[in-house]
Formats: sequence, C-alpha cells, structure tokens
Amino acid sequence: MAPQLAQLPTLAPEDIPEVEKVYVYGDEETTFFDQLAPIFVSFFVFFFVFIISGIAILRERTSGTLERLVATPIKRRDIVFGYILGYGLFAVIQTLIVVFYAIRVLDIILIGSIWHVILINLVIAFVALTLGTLLSAFANSEFQMMQFIPLIIIPQIFFAGIIPVDTMANWLQFIAKCMPMYYAGNAIVDVMYKGLGFEYIQTELFILLGFGIAFMLLNILALKKYRRI
Repeated sequence: MAPQLAQLPTLAPEDIPEVEKVYVYGDEETTFFDQLAPIFVSFFVFFFVFIISGIAILRERTSGTLERLVATPIKRRDIVFGYILGYGLFAVIQTLIVVFYAIRVLDIILIGSIWHVILINLVIAFVALTLGTLLSAFANSEFQMMQFIPLIIIPQIFFAGIIPVDTMANWLQFIAKCMPMYYAGNAIVDVMYKGLGFEYIQTELFILLGFGIAFMLLNILALKKYRRI
C-alpha cells in the first residue's frame, strides 16, 4: 500500500500573510519595453549621426573638395576640426530632436534628469560623428559606406544592453567593452530608467569621450594618404 501523506493544516483567510511588492526600479505598470526604450534612443542618435557625417564627408572627398583642401597649407587637424564643428551643429540639432520626440511624443520613461539624457546623447553623437568621418576615408562610394552599417553599427545594439552582457561568453564580453554603445546603453538606462545622477554615469561619459578623441586622431592620420604634395 502507498504511504499516506500527512494532511497539511488549512489556514484561515485572515491568517494568510500578505506579500508586499517593493519595486527597486519602475512600478507595477512597467513593461520590458520600458527597460529597452532608452537604449533605442541613444542608438538612433548614434545611427543617424553616423549616416549623415559619413555620407557628407564622402561626398566632399569624391567631389574632389577634400583633396584640394589637403593640397593647401591648411593642416590636417584643422580640416578635421572644421568638419567636426560644421557637421557637429547638425548633429546637435538632430540629437535634440530625437531626444525630445522620444520623451515628449513617444512618452518613453524618464526618471532622471533630461539634461543628463541630452548630455549622454550629445557625447554619443560626437563619437558617431568622428567614427563616420573616419570610416568615410576608407570608402570609395556611398554603397561602400552603407556596407559599414551591418559591420560596425548594427552589432552595437546587441552589446548595448538589449541582451545582458553578463550572460555572454567571456570573449563576447571583451568585444562588448570595445563598443561605444555598451557604455552609452549603460549610462542612458541608469538615467532614464533608474533615475541615477551624474556621479553614476561620469565614467561611461569619459570613456565615450575617449572613443571620440581616438577616432578623431585616427581620422587626422587617415587624411595623410590624400596629400599629394
């Protein structure tokens, strides 16, 4: 015969303890998309600025304008700084449009300061601007420039926090930390979703600035091959 199981005591409704839910981030109405939406804001800024800067500089080069500039006594760093300042103005305007549209129109969750959100996206726009101008030096046509998107830009989104980097293999975690969007994704989620302050994102911002400065220096070196005299 099968052994008889001990009958569990029945609790009265008033004896059942109530479970209190405490949300560290978000609330009971928070969805999974609310956690991902801030990442997409920075990614779209990164993507659009990269396209505009890369294609614009490429047209300058294919039309011969860049070669004529390089042939003058103007220093290469002055040319790079000039392009970055010129197209940087459009990048700032585009960044502000994307941020305010995402927050005011799409009503994406924002717990922290909107000024920190703008700061993060302006820094990632600077990185995209310098990266776009750098890669345009190695493209001979707009089609080749577009080929950099699936190679360089699209993989960034997978390392920005949509897929938890901590669950990836060690070699993928190393690659993730070489991607600018990894740091931008962490910073934007900390501000928009977690409501953290500047002291929690300053490390990511400095690293992103380091990326931008490195791309800018590499761009100055890349222009050397266009100097004919």
